Amino acid sequence: MISLPLRGDAEEIDADEAKMLLIGDNGINGESSSPLRDGAPEIQQYNIRSIESTVVIRQLTSQGLSFQLWPAASTFVTLLDNYRRDPSNNPLTATLSSLKSSPLNILELGSGTGIVGIAAAITLSANVTVTDLPHVLDNLNYNAAANAEVVAKFGGKVHVAPLRWGEADDVQVLGRNVDLILGSDVVYHDHLYEPLLKTLRLMMTTTLQLEGKRLIFLMAHLRRWKKESVFFKKARKLFDVDIIHSDVPQEGSRIGVVVYRFVTKQSSQNGRIVSC
Repeated sequence: MISLPLRGDAEEIDADEAKMLLIGDNGINGESSSPLRDGAPEIQQYNIRSIESTVVIRQLTSQGLSFQLWPAASTFVTLLDNYRRDPSNNPLTATLSSLKSSPLNILELGSGTGIVGIAAAITLSANVTVTDLPHVLDNLNYNAAANAEVVAKFGGKVHVAPLRWGEADDVQVLGRNVDLILGSDVVYHDHLYEPLLKTLRLMMTTTLQLEGKRLIFLMAHLRRWKKESVFFKKARKLFDVDIIHSDVPQEGSRIGVVVYRFVTKQSSQNGRIVSC
């Protein structure tokens, strides 16, 4: 594994470039059934090679960021697809092989369209709960239902649930019996850094108390702003953070998607959090 580099001195990615970094034509063998017209729904189809089947995702770009497909999700789905085809030499293998549950119970934070959680349910034959804010759930339910048949065919399950970051009650409902947490492009707005970290702290405590195990969070991220280093600095106080995969930047972009692994720091005998 590569130790975590923080590009605190990197230039800000301007807003126009950030907007260009939507998946667009660069999906996972993705084909749009029709171009966007006046904010109309767009149906995106993804060919998952490892199962020789198609995942269908509806995005509603006029509704906001949570209803769009982003590059970090594309990277995550590609890694999951490749893992099912050939686990050897896959960046996810070490993490997934360390998890003993069968089937895996996975929670996805900030699921948006749900593409990552749906792909995880299929490629890992896992029980996946996709979560987001209440106003996002209608589209999440649509996408979960649209892919229910293929998910079931490969032994997976997808559940949809609300999760407001920083809300202890929401975490208490969802935080039991979780083997792995996933997220993609969840570090975006700086006012959400602390609520996200609070959710991870609550999940970390619940997992340790109920299951006696350390929390593992895999996060695909496309670096856009220097201010994001604030999130990583705070996260490293709670987690050992490694980079397990880095994409080559796409043509016309200065950055590529990075996949991080966050693992709860181990406690010493006197109860202090220490690095392993």
